[in-house]
Amino acid sequence: MTYLERGEYVLTDDPARVDLDRVHRWLSEESYWAAGRPRDLVARSIEGSVPYAVLTGGQQVAFARVVTDGATFAWICDVFVDSAHRGHGLGTWLIDTILETQSARGIQRFLLATKDAQEVYRKSGFAELEGAHRFMEIDRRPTRNAVLGIT
Repeated sequence: MTYLERGEYVLTDDPARVDLDRVHRWLSEESYWAAGRPRDLVARSIEGSVPYAVLTGGQQVAFARVVTDGATFAWICDVFVDSAHRGHGLGTWLIDTILETQSARGIQRFLLATKDAQEVYRKSGFAELEGAHRFMEIDRRPTRNAVLGIT
């Protein structure tokens, strides 16, 4: 179990520390990629992932989850920092911790997607996807157009 402290903040991958109501609100009401996502879907997505939470004073202020096979690959998703706590490096700390803890488990390939935070992720070593032409998808999300910036 990961438990790190930085000033007033604590970062953990303990699923019991995730505030499901708060994460659901962030994703369904404040994110562009998961707008309207039902609470039960958020709960199931967390149950099937490795969730990471950043807390201060016992209150969750950031979240991310990792979908992984536990051996070769990890998809980092649903990264969210509460607006009142942005600008403190929490997002970068969260991503760097995920990379470190998952790399220690043997993961060598990480993917994520973002519409507008490329510079944040570059700080942690991410770059545009090489060989993107090899990837294929079926995307049935109702938020697909928002995610892709299509009007």
